[in-house]
Amino acid sequence: MTEAPGVLVSTEGLGVTLGGNRVLRDVSIAITRGEIVTVVGPNGSGKTTLVRLLIGALRPSEGSVIRVPGLVIGYVPQRLAIDHTMPLTVARFLAFANRDRSEQGRALAHVGAAGLERRQMIDLSGGQFQRVMLAHALLRRPDLLVLDEAAQGLDQPGTAAFYRLVETLRAELGCAVLMVSHDLHVVMASSDRVICLNGHVCCAGAPMHVSAAPEYRALFGHGTGGTFALYRHEHDHAHGDGDHPHHHHHHELEDVEEEP
Repeated sequence: MTEAPGVLVSTEGLGVTLGGNRVLRDVSIAITRGEIVTVVGPNGSGKTTLVRLLIGALRPSEGSVIRVPGLVIGYVPQRLAIDHTMPLTVARFLAFANRDRSEQGRALAHVGAAGLERRQMIDLSGGQFQRVMLAHALLRRPDLLVLDEAAQGLDQPGTAAFYRLVETLRAELGCAVLMVSHDLHVVMASSDRVICLNGHVCCAGAPMHVSAAPEYRALFGHGTGGTFALYRHEHDHAHGDGDHPHHHHHHELEDVEEEP
């Protein structure tokens, strides 16, 4: 297969078995420079496993991952375990990615966290912490920024602000962004393309296309149509037909998970 121009990383027939359990099967995707791709899926659908395969932290059991030579990935993990007994300032944490002080300052300013260099990592608020993590990833000058549930733990305005920041960075840096999330209503609005995963790719395409797909509805229930439409309302005042409360009562379980 010849690579399409601009493809940074792609997978072909990717599968992985962990502890006798086939977590992913037959995943074939491609991520192109400059696009924002979001992977959504229920818990246990293999989202984090896919990220680990893409960044090279895990080897596939079947199929392959093809990265452009010299691909630089900036990775913001789901959680960073910080040793609370060990003092770690923001500057020291950023030095793991780049020792240049002025570069560090620029990266912090870039993500709206200017002046935090001397603060202890453990004293930062959730939003500040995520921005510092993002600055750390940016200091690597990535071609691809990978965010695994990076806005987890932020409230809804904080989450929306974080994703707006990611959109701005993509525009400024021209990098591709791969986001993993279950925050459907926020994420899909900022994505060029959505991949719905449940051990395999159930459906993929433009956000509106995916949110209307029966496979997606089967996984997430119709309630998500409402939350998604509400978020998009800010952008284009279009309402999906999922806005009505009576759509929600079949799906209490799915809906509970999405509350901020």
